Amino acid sequence: MKACVLPSPARVETSPLGIVDLPKPRPAAGQVLIRVHACGICRTDLHVVEGELPPRKSPVVPGHQVVGVVEETGPGASRFPAGSRVGVPWLHQTCGVCEYCRSGRENLCETAVFTGWMVDGGYAEYLVAPEDFVYALPEGFGDLHVAPLLCAGIIGFRTLRVSGVQPGGSLGIYGFGAAAHIAIQVARHWDIAVYAFSREERHRQLGLDLGAAWAGESFDEPPVKLDGALIFAPAGELVTAALRTLKRGGTVAIGGIHMSPIPPIDYDLLYHERVVRSVANNTRRDGEDFLKIAAEIPVRTEVRVFPLEEANQALQALKSNQIRGAAVLKV
Repeated sequence: MKACVLPSPARVETSPLGIVDLPKPRPAAGQVLIRVHACGICRTDLHVVEGELPPRKSPVVPGHQVVGVVEETGPGASRFPAGSRVGVPWLHQTCGVCEYCRSGRENLCETAVFTGWMVDGGYAEYLVAPEDFVYALPEGFGDLHVAPLLCAGIIGFRTLRVSGVQPGGSLGIYGFGAAAHIAIQVARHWDIAVYAFSREERHRQLGLDLGAAWAGESFDEPPVKLDGALIFAPAGELVTAALRTLKRGGTVAIGGIHMSPIPPIDYDLLYHERVVRSVANNTRRDGEDFLKIAAEIPVRTEVRVFPLEEANQALQALKSNQIRGAAVLKV
């Protein structure tokens, strides 16, 4: 099969991914073999490629927002018959028995395995995945447009829930990329007023186009104090900026897996029970709940499509903030 492989981490400007022929994988017990149709490009892929997430498998095929069709099932796998359209997310597998898995917090499992980092992902014509961690996909979404829902959408949804902002409340969103352009649609569906922050004018305009009440630069003061804020940009200095916008009792929820150092925080910014929370991965329940509500809204993703052979160029465009919405590889 054709696959886009990272031999070892390197800056994306050096085009480190190479197209190679790999053996077609075979599904083990409880797994399904999926013929890939599309794979969303995530900022986490950028962190994997550039080594900000330390290598866990080398070489590795990146990609964890995978849309495809089940072609073969392994022994004991019966959830998805051949021909089923499915999605493969970041969370590849958990142990199922630790205190976190048993308490509904499998996203914190210490032995969790992640797609496109610890096992080969979707920048390829085929991949295998445990059927218990694969999603059935809602109708009404084409392959290219459903792909960003599988990480950007799910993480954006979890980050929004962790913020605790209730219907009728106000929310700041920092870093208006793939996750934000989906999360705002859920927030507006819940009657939450959204204030979009971005250093890029085209991203601020995207926020306004999707219903933001206001858009400003990253360190601007919004016209009102906010009930909560979501940060999707990997810039630690945004934490203090977001805290300054909050009402008493508000929460800053950080949706990224990697972030630059957070500057010292004056206690006055945290006082009055303001909270800073990280979001670590997601549970399968998050994905199931989000895909259901995404179909109800329905969420519309704005995508820029690249062929598999241009994965390096897609990551370069993502790094330089040239993507409006989400980038997707068509396999």
